[in-house]
This record gives sequence, structure tokens and C-alpha cells, in this order.
Amino acid sequence: MTTTDLNTREWNGLTIPTAGTYELDAAHKRVGFSARHMMVSKVRGEFTEATATITVGEDPLQSAVSATIQAASIGTAQGDRDGHLKSADFLDVENHPTLEYRSTGVKEINGNEFVLSGELTIKGVTRPVDLEVEFEGVGRSPYGQDIFGFTATAEIDREEFGLTWNVALETGGVLVGKKIKIDIEGEAIRQA
Repeated sequence: MTTTDLNTREWNGLTIPTAGTYELDAAHKRVGFSARHMMVSKVRGEFTEATATITVGEDPLQSAVSATIQAASIGTAQGDRDGHLKSADFLDVENHPTLEYRSTGVKEINGNEFVLSGELTIKGVTRPVDLEVEFEGVGRSPYGQDIFGFTATAEIDREEFGLTWNVALETGGVLVGKKIKIDIEGEAIRQA
């Protein structure tokens, strides 16, 4: 490992940020998801309010992430559906205002891709969730801020988090699929 300038270093053939604390840039992030609808299509949505702190370790394998998503910020571009997703049938935002993710370790490194293990809490239920992360690069913004970019994906079974509401269809199957695909994109800005 060698330092190439004040904000980057070389590690395993990648240029990565030096150790420090980074915050998710609210203006450059998307916390999205998709779910099967009526067994024939996908509904896509996102949470517009999310924060995350990423601590890049001296040893990159010791880096950590802590994220909070405001449950009421869910949006699918359809008001009635959004209201139902916020209700006790799904996220119950009145009693569970946030979704939380805390990393527990980094495993499986392959070039700029790695698996971030962690625990996701939805509606008071915590389950292990691995995020498949792609490190997109490091740079400096026009405002002098040290930044890096990433994408992350995962698939969860919503019923494991107590989100079991559904309707059986006359033609077979159910209204809402059990599997939820998570798709996150973002930039992080150095804080310290």
C-alpha cells in the first residue's frame, strides 16, 4: 500500500480513498428498490431521505458503514400505493420511522467488487443482509471535496422482516412478490 497524494492510495491495484470518515452526499444518491406486482411486472420505488456514514479503515477490509433511511420518504410515483406502503400493512412508519443498516464486515474481494456483510432492520426486525458493492472510483469535486462513488445491490425476502401483507390472485399467485431487490448508488464526501 502506498500513498499517491493526500486523499488517495493504491491498494490491490485500485486507487482508493485514504482512511477517514465519509458521509453520503444527499444530492448524489439513490436508494431504490423493485418488487414483483401481480406476478407479471415490477414496481420500482425509492427512499428519498437517507444518510450514511462510511468509515474507511487504514486496513480497507476493516471499513464500516452505518446507514439510516427515513421510512416515510418511500415513493413509487403512485400516491395510494405509497400510502399503503407507509401503513401498518407494510412499513408502519408511525411506529417504525427508520430502516437501519450496520455493516459487520467485508468479505470476498474481486477487483473493485466486494461483499459488505451487515444487519438490516426493518419494522423492528433485524436480519443479516449482504450487499454486493462496486467501488466506482475516487476523486475531488470542483469544490475541493474528496469523494468516492459506489453502487450496491441486494435481494431480501420481505416476509423475513414481518412484511407479510398480500392478496391471492384469482389467476394464481399473489399481488406482491416476496423478493425485494435493493439498488443503491451514491457518492460519499470526506468529513475527517
